[in-house]
Amino acid sequence: MNPADAAAQINPFVIFALQAITALGAKVIGAILLWLVGRWLINFAVKLLSKSLKRQSMDITIVTYITNVLSVTLQIILVVAILGFFGIETTSFAALLAAGGIAIGAAWSGLLANFAAGAFLVMFRPFNVGDFITAGGVTGTVEEIGLFVTTLNTPDNVRTIIGNNKIFADNIQNFSANAYRRVDLVAQLNHSVDTAAAIQLLKEQLRSIPNVMAEPAPEVEILEFNLSGPVLAVRPYCHTNDYWQVYFDTNKVIRESFGEAGYPVPEQHYQIRQAA
Repeated sequence: MNPADAAAQINPFVIFALQAITALGAKVIGAILLWLVGRWLINFAVKLLSKSLKRQSMDITIVTYITNVLSVTLQIILVVAILGFFGIETTSFAALLAAGGIAIGAAWSGLLANFAAGAFLVMFRPFNVGDFITAGGVTGTVEEIGLFVTTLNTPDNVRTIIGNNKIFADNIQNFSANAYRRVDLVAQLNHSVDTAAAIQLLKEQLRSIPNVMAEPAPEVEILEFNLSGPVLAVRPYCHTNDYWQVYFDTNKVIRESFGEAGYPVPEQHYQIRQAA
């Protein structure tokens, strides 16, 4: 074959390949630009909505949940738009997505259960962001209620993430729901100590502890008896945020008050009898 004829046959293929690569490259660059601009617009819209809802004094829990749902929805729409930009039939993609959703739903039923539980948590609001709770076996301050998980910070400053379904299916204790809570401690007395005087002494000293509430007044009563003597129930009341400070200060007051009063150390007495 004549080299000129061969070149004439190859050139159309080269030209076609170059045109295809150029068109594909232009679409890829366009898709990247569309993704970047779309992501920026989504973030801008979500932030704008978040600020607007916060200005209306809407609860932060609901604001976070709404913005998360909006962000996920808009990103799905963006992906569908990019596929349409490449010429992929979006109606067929929607049908494929629906079929895939059924399969994924069966495989990821736990994930969907977390999503549904998250919606119920926002709807019924057993707790809000900032509340101190026990849920799913974890005690801590609520940092965020997400679409699938809730984030808590424990008292020892460990960030813990719990599936919403586990929280919603279990008991929830909200220590921030009420205006105050009770600190439960005990004080052991020696048999020889005047119980009434010890009770009066502790009641007076408890009132001097910072953040202990005057009403309801601290409670000091006989809880039980053991081999060492009477056991007093010591129960001051305080706000949830002051719980541990009052807890430790109350223990300190018990120790110092009994020491200054000269109460003997509690001890057990045994009587041994020897048979003749």
